[in-house]
Amino acid sequence: MSQTFGKVIRQARRDKGYSQRDLAKLVDVDYTYLSKLENDHAAYPPSKGVIQLLVHYLDLTECEEELIYLAGRITTDDEKVFQELVKQNYKQMPALFRMWRDNPHSVQKLLQESTQPDEEEKES
Repeated sequence: MSQTFGKVIRQARRDKGYSQRDLAKLVDVDYTYLSKLENDHAAYPPSKGVIQLLVHYLDLTECEEELIYLAGRITTDDEKVFQELVKQNYKQMPALFRMWRDNPHSVQKLLQESTQPDEEEKES
């Protein structure tokens, strides 16, 4: 996917004719943070509230879920999956969280593996 959160926001802001300072005021963030978001260099992802305000002011309603995903936030579909996993495995969840706390390397490895494309995708 060549689109990033920053590219989408920057293009939409320009299309609407907003300066970074103008848009930052509307969504109640510092313009330097907005600049970092647009350049995909922010130290932390925007909150869902900021994303919702950006969607509103930039008329991006049709791609709100994609923006949430691109920003690195949990989408509505992700929330449903997580809730279902917790329901199905509620007795094992405390042990899982303790294991992650005690062995953060295992979490990092799992996350790396889950974000790498499948071997089939690499060969395509």
